[in-house]
Amino acid sequence: MAPTDETETTTTEPVTGDPASPDTDAPATVPPSRTAPGAPGPAGGGAPGVARMPRWLPRAMVLALALYACFQLGSWAFHQLIGLLLNILIAFFLALAIEPAVGRMAARGMRRGLATFLVFFAVLAAGVGFVVLLGSMLAGQIIEMVEDFPRYLDSLINWINHTFHTELSRVEVQDSLLRSDWLRKYVQNSASGVLDVSATVLGGLFKLLTIFLFSFYFAADGPRLRRSLCSVLPPAKQAEVLRAWEIAVDKTGGYLYSRGLMALISGVAHYVLLQILAVPYAPALAVWVGLVSQFLPTIGTYLAGALPMLIAFTENPWYALWVLAFVVVYQQFENYVLQPKLTAKTVDIHPAVAFGSVVAGTALLGAVGALIAIPAVATLQAFLGAYVKRYDVTEDPRVHGHRRHGEAVLARVQRALRAKKELDEQAPPSGGA
Repeated sequence: MAPTDETETTTTEPVTGDPASPDTDAPATVPPSRTAPGAPGPAGGGAPGVARMPRWLPRAMVLALALYACFQLGSWAFHQLIGLLLNILIAFFLALAIEPAVGRMAARGMRRGLATFLVFFAVLAAGVGFVVLLGSMLAGQIIEMVEDFPRYLDSLINWINHTFHTELSRVEVQDSLLRSDWLRKYVQNSASGVLDVSATVLGGLFKLLTIFLFSFYFAADGPRLRRSLCSVLPPAKQAEVLRAWEIAVDKTGGYLYSRGLMALISGVAHYVLLQILAVPYAPALAVWVGLVSQFLPTIGTYLAGALPMLIAFTENPWYALWVLAFVVVYQQFENYVLQPKLTAKTVDIHPAVAFGSVVAGTALLGAVGALIAIPAVATLQAFLGAYVKRYDVTEDPRVHGHRRHGEAVLARVQRALRAKKELDEQAPPSGGA
């Protein structure tokens, strides 16, 4: 039987939420807030199957971009200010080094600013006097070497002709040197690099002035700086900071004291040698060797010995060999005899640790790291040593490094006898009552 028109209309008519009103013509709608994500939208609205963007995603993207921009800005600022930060670090260690002297003068009633000024004036006067004396010595020696260069060249050519049976002449050697391409390029590069050298000298003077100003403020306002730092910390942390500060002052001052003492010994020893060899400017050369060899660790001795060797060579080439041999022998004496005894009471750091700290400091901060590596590591070692729990060392011969085969066998037998005796004492007595 075919369906009627009324039946078709009834079956195709949309069902609304109210079953009691069949004559409603409005289509069924669902509120947007109740639409499930990913569900197809109503007819005529939005693309079916597309999820809406979460509300937190734009804010997260903006925050991520802002953090990245801040990181880039901070990295750029750090690379721009790394020179200033290094100068401040050097000034801080210099202030720690002069803190004992300034503290003693301030304890006797002198103002810290005046005491700091007097200490810096003494250091600056000694440094300027040494540089002027050394500069005048070098200028005189360079002029003398230039004047005597033809004589040295003649003696060298005669030795070559006599040894290798050649026929060289000084005129031919001079002409070949003057007409060489590398000499002409070297002169051109030197002439063009005068401005660079001047800029480097001015930059070095500015850095030196910056270091002195910061170190003066650190030393003169040391108590106020400590109070400002402790004011933002709880009482327990304040005691730790003050303790670390005191350890840093002691270790830095001890490091400079030991280095100054070794510089004095090195200078006296080299002065005696130079006086025996009758090398000119022996006092200034001795001071040069003492300072450079001690305040440029590891390689300072060999760099400092180059200048006495050069000046000794102007007097007699064999004198230069004597100076070289003495420098090598004295370096071994200092490394294995003198330095361990002096640093054991001041810095108290193992020579291997000192060498490793110098290498690491040089890799990180260059020459600055080489200068401050040893006092920094000594301070860190002393500060952390208070928090490391230590125990009494056993009396085992292996601890002292004196173990021999006979001693090991005897110790093993003694342990076996003690163990057997303990077992016999713990065993119950045999036999009946």
